[in-house]
Amino acid sequence: MSLIELEEVKKVYQLDQTEVAALRGVSLSIDRGEFVAVMGPSGSGKSTLMNTLGCLDRPTSGNYRLDGEEVTVMSANGRADLRNRRIGFVFQNFNLLARTSALENVELPLLYSRHISARQRHRRAKDLLERVGLGDRMDHHPGQLSGGQQQRVAIARSLVNEPAILMADEPTGNLDSRTSNEVMELLCKLNGESGITLIIVTHEQEVARHANRILVLRDGLVECDTSDFTSALRALHGHESVDF
Repeated sequence: MSLIELEEVKKVYQLDQTEVAALRGVSLSIDRGEFVAVMGPSGSGKSTLMNTLGCLDRPTSGNYRLDGEEVTVMSANGRADLRNRRIGFVFQNFNLLARTSALENVELPLLYSRHISARQRHRRAKDLLERVGLGDRMDHHPGQLSGGQQQRVAIARSLVNEPAILMADEPTGNLDSRTSNEVMELLCKLNGESGITLIIVTHEQEVARHANRILVLRDGLVECDTSDFTSALRALHGHESVDF
C-alpha cells in the first residue's frame, strides 16, 4: 500500500458567486521514501495540491488516503491530529518566531504534547539542530542567523514530531544559489538517510533536478508524472506561460 493515494480528487472554490476548479480530478500515489517535486505555471493547482496532501484543506470530491486513513471523511480536528502526527512543513518565509531562540523555535511543536517531558523535548530539539549543522547556534534568535541558517532551523522544527512526510513549499525561494544548494543537499540527505518522504513545490529547475520524480500540473490536472527530468522540462516548455 502506498503512503499517499489520491483518486479523482477535485477542489472547487466559490469566488464571487463563481466556481473555480483548482483541482479537476487528480489521481496519483506516492510511496514511502520518495522524493517528489511538484511544478507548473501559476494557477496550475500546485498550492491546492500541497494543501490537500498536507491535510490543510479537504477536497470537494474524490478520495485521499494517507497511510491507509481516509482523509476526506475527517473533521477539521481529525485532519489536524493526523497532520501533527504524520506531516512536517517547511515554507519559503521560514515562519520562525523572531523573539525566540533557535532551540525554542524547534521545540515549539512539542509544547502541547502530553507524552513528552520538557527534558525530552529539549533533547530532541537539540539533537535535530546538531543534525542540521546548527549545534553552535542554538541560542541565537532568527535575526542573528543567515537565511540559510533560518531555513535549517525551520527544517529541524518540521522534523521534531518525527513525521513520515516532509512537505516544502518553495523552500529555497528566498535564498541565494549557494545557500539554496546547501539546503537541498540537507533535504536530500534527510530523504536518503532517514527514508522520510519528501514533497517539494518549486518553480526552480535546479531544485526539481534533485527529485527522483516530478509532477507537472496544468489547469488542475497532472500533465506529466515522470522520473525523467528532461521529460518534465519538455512538459513545462511546451507552453508559453511556464512559471520558472
